[in-house]
Amino acid sequence: MIWYQYIACFFAGAFLANVVPHFVSGISGNRFPTPFAKPPGKGLSSATVNVTWALFNLIIGFLLFTTGHVSVDNVTSLVVFFLGIAVLSLWLSAHFQHKDKE
Repeated sequence: MIWYQYIACFFAGAFLANVVPHFVSGISGNRFPTPFAKPPGKGLSSATVNVTWALFNLIIGFLLFTTGHVSVDNVTSLVVFFLGIAVLSLWLSAHFQHKDKE
C-alpha cells in the first residue's frame, strides 16, 4: 500500500467513530454539540443537525475506507483503521465528559 492509504485508513476510523454519537443523539431526538453550534463544539445543535452531521461523517468515512483499501487481507490497514477509531473515541470521551455541566 501507498503511505497516504494508511492515512485514509486512520481517518476513515475517526470519521466513522464520529457517526455514532451524532446519529444516536439525533435519532433519539436529543440535542448534542456539533461544529455548527454556538460556541462550536460546546453549544448544542438540534437533533436534525446531528443526524445530518452523522450522515456527512458516514459518507466521508466510507470514501476514506475505500480509498484506504481497508480489508482483512491487510492486517496493517485494519490496525490503522481501528487506531483511528480508538484515538477519536478516547479524545471525544474526554472532550464531552463535562458537556452537561457547562
